Amino acid sequence: MITQEDRLMAAAIYVLSFFTTIIGPLIIWIIKKDDSEFINGHGKSYFNFMISYFIYGVISGILVIVLIGFLLLPLVGVAAFIFTIIAAIKAYNGETYKIPFTFEFIK
Repeated sequence: MITQEDRLMAAAIYVLSFFTTIIGPLIIWIIKKDDSEFINGHGKSYFNFMISYFIYGVISGILVIVLIGFLLLPLVGVAAFIFTIIAAIKAYNGETYKIPFTFEFIK
């Protein structure tokens, strides 16, 4: 059973990422991961998302040399913004959500 606090903390992982990309979500995840499998799952999902989209950003930055990166960089940024909002809503509703184009670095 997923409690209201679990849903709120899982959503806070994503919402805090707009203000503190790593520190806020990391603090919530470290403190609450042993208390709730739901929060642990969303914490892992968030950090897999951040690592994946960081790699996409670096690749897009390199591709600026061949001009396609000018199109890809904004696309990666907009996609990360939208998927973060969707993930926060899903977490608050008590649903699991795998952010598209994310690799599982943390299992």
